[in-house]
Amino acid sequence: MRQPRKRSESGIYHIILRGINRQDIFYDDDDYRHFLETINQMKTDDQFGVYGYCLMTNHVHLLIRENTDTISRIMSRVGTSYAWWYNRKYGRSGHVFQGRYGSECVENNEYMLTVIRYIHNNPVKAGIVQEPREYRWSSIHAYYGTWEYPYGLTEPSFPLGIFNQDREKALLAFHEFMNQQNEDKCLENETKQRKTDLEVKTEIEKLMNGDFIGMLQGMERIRRNEILRKAKKIDGASLRQISRVTGLSVDIVFKA
Repeated sequence: MRQPRKRSESGIYHIILRGINRQDIFYDDDDYRHFLETINQMKTDDQFGVYGYCLMTNHVHLLIRENTDTISRIMSRVGTSYAWWYNRKYGRSGHVFQGRYGSECVENNEYMLTVIRYIHNNPVKAGIVQEPREYRWSSIHAYYGTWEYPYGLTEPSFPLGIFNQDREKALLAFHEFMNQQNEDKCLENETKQRKTDLEVKTEIEKLMNGDFIGMLQGMERIRRNEILRKAKKIDGASLRQISRVTGLSVDIVFKA
């Protein structure tokens, strides 16, 4: 039996929303943009606030403050709306997100800043970029005042104000904070490191009882899809990576 979620006294939550079976939920820029547009539409009338986010290929980090809506309703509305659009775009049906999103309460300013740094450093820890500001799909740009889409989605004033009420001094302190060496672990550090292509290839060939991975391309469809479904459950493997190592199109892997 699932335990009820702990309620945050501050109304602030760190959320991780994952693709079902850790599958990708973003394939192109339009997908990323639409997810952010969905959040922006849902937060109209100040129903909730966003202090931070980072969209990775198969999961999302959000730092959200409840206002007039509850976190469970917020996540249900966002997830349902995006899943409907996503299924329609890709001609599929069924769940897009893992059934139960991860959440933790953020009860003090010190931990909120830790979560913000952790969220923005996700692409760095995944080896995608060298610095957080190099990653396009995170709220780091709202904090540095450089770029954000949709404009005004994130509300950085309160977190920055923890450093200093003077914005220029706050930005300097924030930049220094972001560059500090750290071992931040949030939500039990759930994010899995990506596997290398060789590791994914090896695991798929194990699923094929040692046969050469190239045999998938000429394999009977039912058997091939059975192997691909198992491959998509490999922790740390993305659909693009499976496509790359098997030589099959992303569409074939996606629909298997």
